[in-house]
Amino acid sequence: MLWNKLGNIFDSSKHNEIISHASNPVAIKLKDNIYRIFFSTRNQERKSSVAFIDIDIISLEVVGTLSKIVFKYGANESFYSHGVSIGNCYTQADKNFILFMGWQLRENEHWKGEIGRLELLNKKDLILTPSSAFMKLDKEDPISLSYPYVVNHNNIYKMWYGSTLDWTSENDEMIHVINYATSTDGENWNKHGIAIPYEIGVAQAFSKPSVIIDENGYHMWYSYRSGDGTKYRIGYSFSNDGINWERKHDEVGIDVSELGWDSEMICYPFIFYHNGETYMLYNGNDYGKTGFGLAILEK
Repeated sequence: MLWNKLGNIFDSSKHNEIISHASNPVAIKLKDNIYRIFFSTRNQERKSSVAFIDIDIISLEVVGTLSKIVFKYGANESFYSHGVSIGNCYTQADKNFILFMGWQLRENEHWKGEIGRLELLNKKDLILTPSSAFMKLDKEDPISLSYPYVVNHNNIYKMWYGSTLDWTSENDEMIHVINYATSTDGENWNKHGIAIPYEIGVAQAFSKPSVIIDENGYHMWYSYRSGDGTKYRIGYSFSNDGINWERKHDEVGIDVSELGWDSEMICYPFIFYHNGETYMLYNGNDYGKTGFGLAILEK
C-alpha cells in the first residue's frame, strides 16, 4: 500500500472567516468531481464548530466560498459545550446523518466526550437530533467517547468509535481504544468491546476511524500515538469480518513529510472512493491547524 500525497488542498490559515483549524475533514459528493468537505474549526476559546468548503478533487481547486458556521458548539450545560468533532455521513431510513464527538470541559474535571447525532439536509444544513447525546457514557464506556464511524453493511448498522480506558498509563499516555457496536435499526446499539488491539508503548491512543469494506474484507485507517512522545501518525488495520482485526501499521503507506504543513503530525484520516480511485483526506501539524490535505492510493 502506498499513498501519494497531493498536497495541502485547504490551508485554513489563509481564511480570515475562521479563527483556526480545519480538523476532521469529511467528504460528501455534490456532482462530477466536486466534493463538499465538512470540517471542525475553532474559535479563540478553542471551541470547535462545523463549516464546509467545496473542492474539485481532480484540479484541487476551491470552487466555492467558505461557508459560515453551519453547526455551533452548545450551551455551557450541553454535552457539546466545548466543541464538535464530526465522524462520517451515512443513510438511515432515507435520512442522512453525521455522528460527532461532543466535547465537555467542567471546572476541576478532566475533559470528556459523548456522541451526538446531526441530520444533514440538502447536503448543507445540520440539525441536532436528538437534542441530548445519542450515545452516552455507560458501564461499557464509563470515561469518555469519541469520533464515531458508521456503515450499513448487509442490513446491519456497524459503528466503530473511540472509548477511554484510562487517562494515563505507565508512560503517561492515555489508553483510548476503538470499540465496535452494531444495530438493526440505527437507533438501538449493541456494544461488542474493543475492535483494534492496543499495546502499551506501541499503539495505545487511537482516534478517528475510517472504514472501507470491499471484496477482500474490512480496512480501517485511524490516528494513533505510541506513548513514546511521537505525535499522531496514521495507522491501518485489516479484518475479514469487521470484528477481529490485525494491526498492520507497517503497511499503511503514508507518513509525515520531511518539511512543511504535515512534517510533525498526520491524523484524522477520511477514506472515500471516486471514479475507481481511493482517496484520503487527512490533517497535518497541530491537529489540523494547517488545514487538510489529500492523498490518492497507488494501485
